[in-house]
Amino acid sequence: MSNYRRYRVEGGCYFFTVALLNRQSYLLVDNIEYLRQAFRYVMNRHPFKIDAAVILPEHLHCILTLPINENK
Repeated sequence: MSNYRRYRVEGGCYFFTVALLNRQSYLLVDNIEYLRQAFRYVMNRHPFKIDAAVILPEHLHCILTLPINENK
């Protein structure tokens, strides 16, 4: 796995894409409820806002916004 640098900015907006190795797969749409559960699980532990999401059979695109920590 690559070691990417992650620039984290409170209130920052991020675009990302995830693609499956098998581009002929329908894994994401065939298991959409599991994907929704995974998003809910992560959002409960690491709050963020989903501004937009596109789920395709073998990849997904998301625009996410991080929260602003007002307890500083």
